[in-house]
Amino acid sequence: MNRHKQKVNGKTGTTEPRTVVVVVHEGCELLDATGPAAVFGVVNRTLREQAAADASGYRVTIAAQERGGVTTSAEVQLVADAAWRDLAGPIDTLLVVGSPDEPLGRAMANRDLIHWLAETGGRARRLVSVCTGAFLLAEAGLLNGRRVTTHWMDVDRMAREYPEVTVEPDAIYVRDGSIATSAGITAGIDLALALVEEDYGRKLALAIARRLVLYLKRPGGQSQFSSRLRSQMVTGGPLAQLLAWLEENAHQNIAVEDLADRAAMSPRNFARVFLRETGMTPSKYLDQLRIERAKHLLEETNHPMETVARESGFSGAEQLRRTFQRCLGITPRAYRERF
Repeated sequence: MNRHKQKVNGKTGTTEPRTVVVVVHEGCELLDATGPAAVFGVVNRTLREQAAADASGYRVTIAAQERGGVTTSAEVQLVADAAWRDLAGPIDTLLVVGSPDEPLGRAMANRDLIHWLAETGGRARRLVSVCTGAFLLAEAGLLNGRRVTTHWMDVDRMAREYPEVTVEPDAIYVRDGSIATSAGITAGIDLALALVEEDYGRKLALAIARRLVLYLKRPGGQSQFSSRLRSQMVTGGPLAQLLAWLEENAHQNIAVEDLADRAAMSPRNFARVFLRETGMTPSKYLDQLRIERAKHLLEETNHPMETVARESGFSGAEQLRRTFQRCLGITPRAYRERF
């Protein structure tokens, strides 16, 4: 049941709804805001239907620079209930959404917004970001010394621009104390479900996930998808056929020189073209594909580590462990226990 104290209405004896403020800006991602809001809304409906003793649920407020319409990156308008500077009263959960590069840059340059976040973020019981909303929190200095994540395409940028922040690239969401950050866009829904579980327990969170036809805890991390997405984006280029072949054969004993031969390029030119087309080196790309295969085996089988390593393309369990630790910051055994 409810694991956190809430303010009790003296007249009715019931607890008041948890106030969730969703901070949006022009050009923000539509699902960053509506995904978590939908989760909280379904919680409210489910609690009413169950006639739960604690049916307080959530009160969601959308806040922007000014009250009124906000155009999202999907060219669909959200309607802000209030200007964030005019909000009064305690905030239970302050949720900041992300956006593509250009509108994100404008939001980060909005010093009024950044100063308001810096001042208000520390007062909320929970501080949450979805996708690149983490950059706004980092710019406000709220993530210093914290473990965080963001969209897989932006984790390197986050680590580079905010070295005082510890970035976990292979995570759907990360919770560090009162601060929670999620990966790209729909991962905000995963994080919202985790917050519901924290507030109301696993039983209700699972009921909400089932109602929304979602995993309560999505298997794997975001880098599980990134390499495959990268290969799908490289269409019609000089490496398209090679990447498609690698999808099925990365578990074999393959050296970078073998890939260069298969692409009919010199090793030096191959390395240059590969980096340009995929955004990573051939060896790192190969490691990512092998890690993804190893993840699947760790999740779905009881194979010994040596077997998982061999079937994933690693020389043995020790190389598997070192690669997991270097790329994911977790051992294969710990990953198996988690998932």
